[in-house]
Amino acid sequence: MSVRVGLLQLRVDDSETVADRKIRVVELVSSVLAGQASGLKRVGTVGATQSLDVLVLPELWTVGAHNSAMMLAHPEPLDGELIADLCVLARSSQTWIYAGSFPELDGSHRFNTTVVISDEGVVVGRYRKIHLFGFDSGEAAVLTAGPELVVIDSPLGATGLATCYDARFPELFRGLLDRGAESFVIPSGWPTARIEHWRTLLKARAIENLAWTLGCNQVGVQAGVELGGASMVIEPWGQVIAEAPTDEECLLLAEVDLSLVTRSRDAFPALKDRKL
Repeated sequence: MSVRVGLLQLRVDDSETVADRKIRVVELVSSVLAGQASGLKRVGTVGATQSLDVLVLPELWTVGAHNSAMMLAHPEPLDGELIADLCVLARSSQTWIYAGSFPELDGSHRFNTTVVISDEGVVVGRYRKIHLFGFDSGEAAVLTAGPELVVIDSPLGATGLATCYDARFPELFRGLLDRGAESFVIPSGWPTARIEHWRTLLKARAIENLAWTLGCNQVGVQAGVELGGASMVIEPWGQVIAEAPTDEECLLLAEVDLSLVTRSRDAFPALKDRKL
């Protein structure tokens, strides 16, 4: 079965206010799901008239993945208006929305929390980012690391959730694999300065786990950091079947054939040779 996916590579720039960006992105998501975002560049193989099964957004798109001051100033309630609006759009379009991540405030703790919404408009997955970036600064200084791995059932099969910097830690993905993961979805805010790391790491995570890997990045400048785009869809053999440009807001489109996971693992059963 083929699943039609769209990765919405957003421009997240300090020149736009958080309030304005929320309004703009909700309107953009609505237009994309209705097939009416005529001004948005499309990259990939899914036709403009075809509806999407899955839409993916990037990391911390409301505040910027590199702006810790905005993370503190604009926490996003997961039972608030923004998530509710996205739930309505998911239900009305019958599309799963991997809504990216948000600065969640829970009591005295703040998390970088990914939210997944089903085609019935229900939040069915939440993942609090485990590996926080910044070496004791940035998000690592203002947020709390999440406690657990998360795998959900979705049109992408058993899907392991990860966020940006997590991609540097292969043991996290092995843990997701051990929980049955057939695919990984990774919303991100990866900088231009290390964009080749991004490409290499995502391909490695796909190859070593024989799993579909979707990485949704962003573009723009946040707190002086330029973001590198290059959102990707990678099949279990490590071939990049769709990649976005490095400097444009766009919709990256691809078809995911879930049967390729089983066929790849049967044809090359390296995972059965694990010793550790």
